[in-house]
This record gives sequence, C-alpha cells and structure tokens, in this order.
Amino acid sequence: MNKRVLPRYPAFALALAVVAPLTAALAQPGSPSFPAKPIKIIVPFAPSGPNDIIARVVGQKLSEAWGHAVVIENRGGAGGTIGVELAAKSPADGYTLVMGGSSSLAVAPGLYTKLAYDAREMTAISNVAFVPYAVAVNPHVPAKTIRELIAASKAHKGGLSFGSSGSGSMSHLAAELLRAEGGANLVHVPYKGTAPAVTDTMAGQIDMMIADYASLAPFEKIGKLRLLAVAGSRRAAIAPKLPTVAESGVKGYAVDAWFGIIAPAGLAKDTVAKLNAAIVSGLKAADVRQRFGELGYETIGDTPEQFAATIRNDIEKFGRVIRAAGIRAD
Repeated sequence: MNKRVLPRYPAFALALAVVAPLTAALAQPGSPSFPAKPIKIIVPFAPSGPNDIIARVVGQKLSEAWGHAVVIENRGGAGGTIGVELAAKSPADGYTLVMGGSSSLAVAPGLYTKLAYDAREMTAISNVAFVPYAVAVNPHVPAKTIRELIAASKAHKGGLSFGSSGSGSMSHLAAELLRAEGGANLVHVPYKGTAPAVTDTMAGQIDMMIADYASLAPFEKIGKLRLLAVAGSRRAAIAPKLPTVAESGVKGYAVDAWFGIIAPAGLAKDTVAKLNAAIVSGLKAADVRQRFGELGYETIGDTPEQFAATIRNDIEKFGRVIRAAGIRAD
C-alpha cells in the first residue's frame, strides 16, 4: 500500500526528500542555527556564591549576544558533584552547560570514590574566572613571611593550627599542599564555611588559614589579620604587592581557584567554538571586568584546549595531595 502512494504524488515525495534531511541537520548539536532557543547553565552550589555570581554574569553576556534567555539553575549538594552529574547526563547539544569550579571538577575526583561523571571526558568550553587565595595569620603568630611561618610552625610544640571551610575544601587542600611542599607543621581544624574560620583566626582560636583574598583583606586593614602571600601561580591583580607562596620560598607551590564552563561529553566542535567565542568576548566587556574586579575575581577566557589541560593537571595535583593527607569527603 505504502509503495503505491509516493509515486502518485511526486511533488510530495520530492518535498520529503528535501525537508527530512534539513530537519535532521537542524536537530544535530552542531547545527548552524545554534543557538535557536534558551540555554541553561547549571550552578552546582547555592545562590550568591562565586559559582552563582560568575554564572549569572556569563549568562547575561550570552543572552545579550544571542538574543535568547539564559536560565540559571542552582543544583547544590555533595560538594558540587550533583549539579555537574546532572549536566554530564544531559544531551550534548549546547543547551545545557555547567559552571564548574576547581572544587567540583578537579578536587571531587580525589575525594569521592564513585562519581557518575569524569570531568576529563566532559567538554571544556572556557575557564572564566580566577579567584585569588591568600595566606593569613593571626597577628600573634611571629611570622611576616612564608619562610617565617614555616619556621614558626616547626618551633611551636604541636605545630600551628589552621582553619578551613570544610574537609576537602580548597582552603583545606591549600594548607595541606603547604605542609607537603613547604614542610610546615600544621594541624587542621575544619569549619562549616569560610566565615566562622576567619572569625576564629581573628580571635586567635586558630593560628592561620588560607582563603579567598576578598574574605580576608577587610580584616587586614583593621589589624585583625596579617596576610603573608597569595597562594596562586601568579600575583593577584587586586594585591600586586603580595608575593606568591612560590616566590616566598616554596618552589612549585600553586593553588589556583578557578571557575569555568563545561558541557556534556561529545559536544560538536562548531558549537564549542561558538560558545567559547561568545564567552571570551563577553569577558572582555568593561562592565564584566569592573564587576569581577570589585569582587576580587580576575577574568580568564582561555581556549577549550587550555581549559581541558587545566582540569586534567589539577585533578592529578589535588589527587596527590588528597591521597597523601588521607582526606575523604564528609
């Protein structure tokens, strides 16, 4: 029956022959029409944190560039792994992205024995922002440099105590790396968040901590904390006079806290290129640089290949630190 219908309607058959492949092409992830509808950026943490703030800035620029809404969806939990897993299992069509950070992408693989995703296999789009961390001590600690801090930790019976925003957090791993590579004698005191750890450092309940510069700097100005160095691989634009830990004598030390956009594995190369170009262009905007600067963030905007390399390298580095310190997820 069906074989007799199409020959009777040659125009219909011709239309099907033309339209069907075109429809299929438009549906493919690498379609020239991308983007043709709203894009979703999953934030794997609660609102108002760095992931959320940076994602909303990126989303606004993508919306301005393409004329489509960008929806921010907060899916927190399990150190950011729930949101990243949700993105990893989404269709690889460019319409679902995730604002991952060094904690959820590079640290989580070492903390969690079973993850439903491998960040190294997902599609890196662009590293977006760098958040400088700094080493802070209570003024009673007899140290004004990293060398002096390490010496003081060795001289103090039982070592110096350091606070973190939680076991396995970036602030925890940054101090563990200082212990491993600098030989510092340090004792970990985990907190539920950065703020209470900063409060107890100022009060002298603990001796020191490593945290994002913006959380520490206001208290240095009033003499409650002393900042010794920045933890990153380069000096921070917001604090150019502070040396890096590496410059201060711990060669090779670097803890870069970053936030970037990734997508499910298998995203078409032309869609990756479009997303990367739009994000990098948006990061060059004066209002973005001003907003990030006010928060103490620095824009990055690198290539997919560079970002993928950063993820791989940091997974390896933090994995070594986690194994050496015997850290497990809470």
